Amino acid sequence: MYTISKTFSIPAPISSLALGHASHLFAGSDDGSLRVYDLSTDKVVKAIRNLNGEVSSIICVKRSGSELRDAWVAHGSMISKFKLDSSKMIQTLEDALGTISVGETEDDLVNQVCNIPHLEFKLSLNGNKSHLAFGLDSGIIGIIDLTSGSLTKLKQKHDSICSSVQFIGDRAKELVSAGYDTSVRHIDFTKDELLSEAKMDATLAEAGVSLSPPFVVAAALSPTGVLAVGTADGRLCIFFGGEKHPSKKKSKKWGGLNREEMLALKVAEGPIVALAFSQPNVVAVNAQSGAVVTYEPRILTISTMLGVITQYELIYDSQANDGRAILKQLWQGNVTSIEKVNTILVDEKRIVVGGLEKDGKGVIEVWSWKQPKHQQEQDSLSGNGSAEQEQG
Repeated sequence: MYTISKTFSIPAPISSLALGHASHLFAGSDDGSLRVYDLSTDKVVKAIRNLNGEVSSIICVKRSGSELRDAWVAHGSMISKFKLDSSKMIQTLEDALGTISVGETEDDLVNQVCNIPHLEFKLSLNGNKSHLAFGLDSGIIGIIDLTSGSLTKLKQKHDSICSSVQFIGDRAKELVSAGYDTSVRHIDFTKDELLSEAKMDATLAEAGVSLSPPFVVAAALSPTGVLAVGTADGRLCIFFGGEKHPSKKKSKKWGGLNREEMLALKVAEGPIVALAFSQPNVVAVNAQSGAVVTYEPRILTISTMLGVITQYELIYDSQANDGRAILKQLWQGNVTSIEKVNTILVDEKRIVVGGLEKDGKGVIEVWSWKQPKHQQEQDSLSGNGSAEQEQG
């Protein structure tokens, strides 16, 4: 079970979160500020302020020889890179290693969300760290080549707000995007070509009738290629078709938007504003080679706008004829001090939730995993606490 272990209060609403080093939490706010907390001491160790607009997204990048990560920061209609491992405690935009203006206009913001409170949507860095992707309020999807510094805006775009854009694992040329036009798109950004598309208004009809439009307001892509999509009307859609697995050969085309390998359910009464996968390693055996490998169980955490946090295990058997996809609830809890949730992040031992309090100020809740006492006693008796098992 998860229990609240820490709470941080901030002057302005929390709009983005990221984990750097294991003990460093990066938190961006609506007022153009960013704080780096050391979770081992609960102190702010670095900060950035007076940025051009809301800090809507943060990506941490490892710097050799330093525990403090560099950070790509989306703020307003700009994206900047900062070296946090500097002599300055507090930096400003002038200290950025580089800044790129990406909006069509000053009002065309990266990760700005209208009507529904700010939703989880990140900048995306591809696997070899050569390209950075972003989405805009105008629906445009952009790519920055980090080697040359060139900026490309794709012709493939959404008809409304682009709420999410993410590179697809080991497919260096491909990304998946989602938007308020109710569509999820699979794109080859090197060719500016649409490879596949799923429309939520059709896909989610299987989950029942809804009076609200199925705007895609949150999306998460696991390292193994499972795509989870949350909508404004409380639907959760899981696409299993693009999943990598030790027993499967890599296909030429990513099948992540295949409706035949999809599960759609209404799981909340309000918007699902944030999604995050967590993947503790499990030992397994490759069915073809016999080699011992690791894979990640499908653990997904979601949050509603009002702070109902639910963690699921996604169970899927591609060989079964029917009933092959199951959404198994592992845990559920409610935030205590957050009036509206804007973002979450998850690792193997905690859930971090950011948003705003009733008075409009920012707040972060850190939920830590604590094994139930009866389970600890069972593991102690059986020896499960220290044994590793190989599964055939």
